[in-house]
Amino acid sequence: MIGGVALSSLLPDGDEARDWAEQELSDPAYDAAEPNLLDRVAGAIGEFLSMILNPQIGSEWSPLLAVVVIGVIAAVVVAAFLVWGRPRAIHRAEERSALLFGDDERRSAAELRASADRRAAEGDWDGAVVDRFRAIARALEERDLLDALPGTTAQQLARTAASPFPSHAGVLASAARVFDDVRYLRRSGTAETHALVARLDGDLARSRPVRLREGAPL
Repeated sequence: MIGGVALSSLLPDGDEARDWAEQELSDPAYDAAEPNLLDRVAGAIGEFLSMILNPQIGSEWSPLLAVVVIGVIAAVVVAAFLVWGRPRAIHRAEERSALLFGDDERRSAAELRASADRRAAEGDWDGAVVDRFRAIARALEERDLLDALPGTTAQQLARTAASPFPSHAGVLASAARVFDDVRYLRRSGTAETHALVARLDGDLARSRPVRLREGAPL
């Protein structure tokens, strides 16, 4: 008894437990990709609640023990959300990042820069932004600082390049967002966004990567 109320009256029956689990798992976030660890945990919790609260099976559990178990499960779920966030949020963010190169892109960093400058002179800011950001990736490849392998996205490139150039991490992330905006046609390129990417390109070209400053070979 808690405050004169039987513990069993505070607990849902088996059907209610299943309904709660189904409502939680019907959230659109759970349909965005293949089930991950957090999804499987949520499903297992729903099945477990249904089992222990089933009149035929749950009779073997005391109400107090059931409350304790539910409390522990709730704490685990909260901790999982704090650590991993909402299910598949990371996957969706990654999917929104555009690929750097197509299969037919073989131009050097110098060629990509020349193309970006030409497009900027013509007022084609979308093309100028895309070519200049690609020039950054190609230049880092030519310096043997990273490999922009097929399937590499702008966000992945920014994170990888931040390792040898940690002081440029913030601008790299901003430039990758600009590239994604243009490639997804969510926002057109401008003289200002092209200037941001071009300035980053120049800054990286003049900067020594962390490994060189520490005296380690490339």
